[in-house]
Order: sequence, then C-alpha cells, then structure tokens
Amino acid sequence: MIRTTTRQSGLVALGATIAIAMTTMASAASASPKKPTVDGDALSRALSFETALTDVAESVSPSVVSIQVEVTQPQNQSTPFFFGGQGRGGIVRGGGSGVILRSDGYILTNNHVVHNASRIEVRLRNGKSFPAKLVGADSATDLAMLKIEARALPQAEFGSSEKARVGQFVIAIGSPFGLDYTVTTGVLSAKGRGGIGANEIEDYLQTDASINPGNSGGPLVNLHGRVLGINTMIIGRGSGIGFAIPAEIAQRVARQLIENGSVKRAWLGVSFQEITPELAAHFGGSFQGGALINVVVPQGPADKAGLLAGDVITAVNGKQIQEGRDLLRTVLRHDVGERIKLDVRRGNATKKITLVTGERPNEDGAQSRKPDVDDNSMLGLSLENLTPRLRERFRYEGDGRVFVHGVAPGSDADRAGLRPGDIILQADRRPVRSIADVRTALDDGSALLYLERESRRFFQPITRSK
Repeated sequence: MIRTTTRQSGLVALGATIAIAMTTMASAASASPKKPTVDGDALSRALSFETALTDVAESVSPSVVSIQVEVTQPQNQSTPFFFGGQGRGGIVRGGGSGVILRSDGYILTNNHVVHNASRIEVRLRNGKSFPAKLVGADSATDLAMLKIEARALPQAEFGSSEKARVGQFVIAIGSPFGLDYTVTTGVLSAKGRGGIGANEIEDYLQTDASINPGNSGGPLVNLHGRVLGINTMIIGRGSGIGFAIPAEIAQRVARQLIENGSVKRAWLGVSFQEITPELAAHFGGSFQGGALINVVVPQGPADKAGLLAGDVITAVNGKQIQEGRDLLRTVLRHDVGERIKLDVRRGNATKKITLVTGERPNEDGAQSRKPDVDDNSMLGLSLENLTPRLRERFRYEGDGRVFVHGVAPGSDADRAGLRPGDIILQADRRPVRSIADVRTALDDGSALLYLERESRRFFQPITRSK
C-alpha cells in the first residue's frame, strides 16, 4: 500500500512538473518577438532621398512629351532582304520621347525617332495631342527639332554635364515601349564615351538608369531636375548600359536647328588616330597622349596652317589632348571661323600653330527633311549608310557601307533593276565608303555599280534617261 501510494505520488509530481514546463514553453512561444531598433536618422535620410526623387519626377515630367510617328514606305520598298524584311510597303508606326525646349512649342528629340516620318504627333503630359513638323535634323549627333503650335508650355531646364560627376544619381524619363512617362533611376556611370560607331560625333554620358526603345529623345536629369543629356541609345536590351547626348552639345545643336534648320560645326580638315606608346616611338618624343594626324585634307584649314600627316596635336588653346576623342570634343566646342592655337609635336620638336577653323562638311542639309529619292542627281535612288548599329541589328557581316533604302517607281534606278536592300560595294570601280561616293560617281549621269544582293555580287550599270 505504501509502495503503491508512493509511486502514485511520484507520478503526480512528475506530471505536474511536465505541465509546468509545457506551460512555460507555450508562454514563451506565444510571446511577441522583440522588434529591432530603427535608426531614425537613417530612415529620415532615406525618406528625404525618396522625396527628392519623386519631386524631380513630378516637376520634370510636364516638360517631357511622347512622340508617335508614321513612315510611309513606297509599294516597291520594304525592309532590305538581308534585314529579314517582310511585306511590300505601307505605313510603319513607331515612337519615342522628346523634351520641350521652349515654351512656344520647340521640342528636341532624336533624329532616328522622326527620320523619314510622313506624320509626327506629339502628346503632352496633360493628354493633349498636336501635329508636329520637322524644323531640322542633325544625323551626326542624332538630334532633331520639332515644332508644335502651342504656347505657355512647361519647358525643361538644362544643367551642365561637364560639371556633373561620375557616380551621382540621375533619372531618366520617357516612353519605353509606348508606356508614357516612365521614370527610372540610376547613376552617371561615365562621361566622354565614344568609339561605339553609332554616329559620326560621339561624346556620350553613360548611365545604368534603365533605358529602352521609346526612351529615345527623353531627358536624363539630375536631382535638381535639370537636364544633363538626351537619351539616345542602349547597348543590348537589359544590359544596363545606356547613353545620352550631353546637355552642352544638345543645346548647341538645338540653337542652330531653330535658327537655320541645319548645323554648322568647326572643322580642322584632318583625320586622326589614337597614338600608342609603340607609335610614339616612331614619331619622336615619349608617350604623353595626343591625337596623331593620319590625313590632312587638301586646301582644308589644317593644310593651310601647315599641319602634316604624322604631326601629333597635344593641346588646343592650352587644353591638353589625351586622345583623339578629346580633340574632336574640343574642336566642336568652337565656332566656324574661330582662331585657335594648337600645340603640335613634330618629331622631337614642339610647334605652336594658329589655325582658323573651317566648316565641317555636312551631308544632312535638306536631306534631313527630304529623302535622296527626290534628288534627280541620284536617279531615283534613296540611300542610307549601313551603320554599325544596323549591322548588329540585322546581322550583316559583309564589308558594304551603303545600301539602297528605296527606289522611286519608274525612275532610272528602277529601270536598271536596282532593289531596296541592294548593297553598293563599288561605284565606277572605286570602293563606296559613303553616300557621297555614289553621288560623285553619278555626277556625269551614269555609273557602273558593283552590288551585293542576297549573298550574290554582280555589276550593274545605271544611266540617266534622256
């Protein structure tokens, strides 16, 4: 009896102990976890930065526009064969973005957004739409100026890209894929980018702010809401690398497009290449940077000033030149007819040469508004340069540089059997490197063209009809 009673008491005691332990564990499990301490100062700074971004987006967006274009292709003109084109003409629609430059209706965008457009429409942030006309375009920088009949528009404020610092926050605003007033953020990744091969004049701001098709022509702004550049292109979709035309270049081009419909640029009359330590050893002196002149244009400004192939330009008006792109950027910031002083290394000697800038040859002119197909001297041919960007886009790996964009029905080119998509390799047995080479060959009314069509090459004469 006592043993039994003692065992029962032990079981009761053990059960009580387990119950207490389970109650304690349940209480601990049901208790709320301790919240981490929030750094009030850090949160305040983050909220201030967030407010700055939203304020910029709200203040700048009214000066950004969405652009819709229509390009009418002739019935015998389609996307070139080697471009994988389909269809035979009709209306092709596209779009991009733009920045209101002046309150009286002048809008800056990219040339490639409105190139060859038969109809352009601009839509404002408030939803109003206006037909737009092309005032002028500059293919060298890929900029174009539009005009709509409107007043008291909210114009953008421009800042200085030259004073901007790599690493600072930037905001891109535009209409990627037709999604109006999309805002993306990032940093200014680099300045002075060139050598990409997309345009004749390259001096880009690089950013990781997301830029996609449709952002073209929209602004890249700083946290003060001032435009640092005009977004113009990307390297591959989703790569995180976008480029913008610096504000200083954009404003200079815009001013001339409004005043003259075209752009005049300072020109030295030379071509150049980068000078490497190996080249420096052959041209005298130690490697200190500079631009090596490899061609001097006869009767051009440099020729008249006495510059020679093999000279190395090391400074312009005292500003050091480290590479060829520095020379191009520096010269383009001067006016036509301006007197500039060059520091030139020739062999082991250094010379100071004064030069009066000339006007850079320009193939745009009225061509920005009127395709080559309307030019009688081209015998019905509408030509386009096969840029690196087009090569990459359409996977063309040949050595051609100019292709037939269109052929006027019933023209001499049409009678000769030329087709859109033909690549012109030679004209009168001379290599074709630009549209100007074809134009020169056709000056006398006839030319022997060497063409590439669907991987087949052949000669084709073309003659002006009497």
